[in-house]
Amino acid sequence: MNKPTTHLELTGRILFLSADPEKIERQLAGNDMSLSQAGPLRDDVSTDEISPIPVLAYFDRRLGRYPYTGFVAGGRKPIGADEVMKGRFSVTVGGKRYGKGSSREHSPLAEKIAGVRLVIAESFERIYRQNADNIGLFTSTDFGLIERIRRGEPIEIAELVASRDKHTAAILIGGGLLPYVRDRNPVSAVQEAHETHETHEAECNARPRTLFEKIVERHALMTGEQAVDLNTGSGLFVRSDWRFIHEYYTGMCRHLLDEAFGVSAALHKPHQIIAFEDHLSYMHRSEVHLRKGLIPDLLSLSKAHREFVARFGVRSHGSLASGEGSEGISHAIVAEQYALPGQVVTGTDSHTSHSGALGCVAFGVGTTDMAAAMVAGAARVTMPESLLIELTGTIPPGVTAKDIALHLLADPDIKSGAGIGKVFEFAGEAVSRLSIDERATLTNMTAELGGFTGIVAPDAETVRFLRERRGVEFHIEPWMKSDKGASYAGVIRFDCSTLSPMVAAPGDPGNGIPLQRVAGPVPIDIAYGGSCTAGKREDFDWYHEVLRWAVERGMKVAPGVKLYLQFGTVGVRDYCAERGYLHVFEAVGAEMLQPACGACANCGPGSSTDVQQVTVSAINRNFPGRSGPGQVWLASPPTVAASAIAGRLMSFDLLKSSHQVAV
Repeated sequence: MNKPTTHLELTGRILFLSADPEKIERQLAGNDMSLSQAGPLRDDVSTDEISPIPVLAYFDRRLGRYPYTGFVAGGRKPIGADEVMKGRFSVTVGGKRYGKGSSREHSPLAEKIAGVRLVIAESFERIYRQNADNIGLFTSTDFGLIERIRRGEPIEIAELVASRDKHTAAILIGGGLLPYVRDRNPVSAVQEAHETHETHEAECNARPRTLFEKIVERHALMTGEQAVDLNTGSGLFVRSDWRFIHEYYTGMCRHLLDEAFGVSAALHKPHQIIAFEDHLSYMHRSEVHLRKGLIPDLLSLSKAHREFVARFGVRSHGSLASGEGSEGISHAIVAEQYALPGQVVTGTDSHTSHSGALGCVAFGVGTTDMAAAMVAGAARVTMPESLLIELTGTIPPGVTAKDIALHLLADPDIKSGAGIGKVFEFAGEAVSRLSIDERATLTNMTAELGGFTGIVAPDAETVRFLRERRGVEFHIEPWMKSDKGASYAGVIRFDCSTLSPMVAAPGDPGNGIPLQRVAGPVPIDIAYGGSCTAGKREDFDWYHEVLRWAVERGMKVAPGVKLYLQFGTVGVRDYCAERGYLHVFEAVGAEMLQPACGACANCGPGSSTDVQQVTVSAINRNFPGRSGPGQVWLASPPTVAASAIAGRLMSFDLLKSSHQVAV
């Protein structure tokens, strides 16, 4: 019998992701460097840079050709296809907040297939690191390892996992999450959890708890590693009331299930699993996918997705019969039709936190996590700390939740990583006055804040939403709130009455600045309103208010500018039709798009096609290449609509003022 491996094989070279593109190119040419020679390192390396969206067409060994092909340094992309593999790199080193962005497991998988065995960074985003754990790619924040590796010193696996929780250590040592779940009979664990719930709840009642902790406690499962432990940093599995997946990941998920459990794998409570086609329904109008000849690969992803639905009989929200668009964006539909206060929702999208607006625990996972959850009915969690975001004051007219989110993203502590992996609990008088649609913008963009999830305690507005939108008469239970005296890692208090419309400059959602402080006019080529963040009913109320004002004054979209408005779900589309919004949108010259993720994922109209193009967009991310090669400014729905009319970045108030002056 082979002895278990005790050391990590790191015989290859070290790739430092420097902020200087010339230093990157020198490393690719064969010149090794020390940390001091390579520095400073790039911070905020996103998953869009590690594995750009076109790469998501693959989930096999072809991924190994493309790690870091979207990586930007000095305004350039110095790393081409095959260069990491050819360079024989086994260690990658980055700066702060490594792996920002989506839940795509393609990123660590591409690194691993290319030969990388260890990623060292000052800090990691939660989903990226968990995805790396799940496939056996080691990560560390210990920069002292670098010189030891350069000297050829063997690094013990026990040292690399010493600081991790027991579940994570066992997963890494045992070869990944799926073998761990397979060998521990997870369905039995679910039954055991129900039997031990009442005893554990009584123990937890001894101290004040946050709403997040209460929900997790009610869903926590016993395993062979340890009893349920809600202390920060402890690993546990939580039962999911809803699990969902979309077509970028379904084929990979099926492949993982077949490999780990065989073709006879059975899913746990398949009626609680939802499959969505929401990303690729406009691929025929995606310039990057057409130019790179990726349509056949994308069609294969859709085919694998539909085969999964047919094989397992799970709930499905698919493409529209018209051939363009889908029933809606996954997490938007989950909030509209499924999630309830007190539940746990797990999805293969970093913006799964959207449903936290309803008072549930909703979080994104990677494909391996979802494959495990498919058979176990549970997802792995490393117990996070919570931040209390207390929003006070009266929100000024014309200011939206998107402006609040961009303000929080620009906070120096948040930008430096204070929110990484934490629960953002939104509270305060300003939050209580927000609709569920607006609260969903805040919880949705917890992903950009670096958090594990966002949550708002259910209240009268939640009850109204469930009754009017879904016909559900929901009664809030006394426990569904955070206790007085509950423990938080920190409190951020902000008086919303001081806010004005915000934008985020190209490159990162954290580049927030009040619009009135943007230097000089910024002409635009594209205005895009849509996505999960800004494709909801209230977002379309804003688009309509601005564009109706313009139509009443004989104004249209500015010459040379293209305005796209894309519904988040068919429910939103039907709402706009019923209220008579569509004729206003058409009169002003907007192109209306059926529901889909669309330009937000560089998967359809609204994406830039040229590096010189400037876009103002209501999406949640503007990482390099996220929505095409051009420059993307993030803004609120009213600012996007006003900018389309003005032909440059402009708030609705400023548009009205400038028109009065012109008249």
